[in-house]
Amino acid sequence: MTELLPLMSYCFVMSATPGPNNVMLATTGAGFGYRGALPVILGIQAGLFVQTMLMCVGLGSVFVAYPMAQQILRIAGALYLMFLAWKLAGASVAGTGAPKAVSFAQAALFQALNPKSWLKAVTMASVFMPAQGNMLACALLVSVIGTVVGMPCNVVWALFGVSIRNVLKAPRSQRIFNLAMGGVLLVLAVLFLR
Repeated sequence: MTELLPLMSYCFVMSATPGPNNVMLATTGAGFGYRGALPVILGIQAGLFVQTMLMCVGLGSVFVAYPMAQQILRIAGALYLMFLAWKLAGASVAGTGAPKAVSFAQAALFQALNPKSWLKAVTMASVFMPAQGNMLACALLVSVIGTVVGMPCNVVWALFGVSIRNVLKAPRSQRIFNLAMGGVLLVLAVLFLR
């Protein structure tokens, strides 16, 4: 347990703090309620699980051998976050469009361009992957812990969105919320470029 505590703490910090996934969850919860956010929660966790498994079983060595690959991925992810910030800041307010909630597949695939997800998976594979033991079993353990710790954090962010839903019924409030969430994504994109 003493060896798992640092991993669990790291997963908690990475899952609970603001990031692209949590902005997406708060926005989805606010727009579509908890039921609409549930596929997003599950998609994020599925994508992170696969990403962590791949990093733990050896994909991380590609980034060590080719640091430029990691740099390209970071820039692509930051540019995509800027695009999402622009889309979110310009999103239509209630009653002026027919938005669709993010799907399970979209949330899972989003992890491939989410710089924070890559940082989390690379760190889990390089710092917390046990050196001894069956590699597949250890990768599975690390990935499962990431999911078990991350899922409740994602639920809290979705519920935060649900809790402010009534406040966002007014078009002006919704517009301010969209601008604020777009601003958060833009700041995160800039931070990932540093």
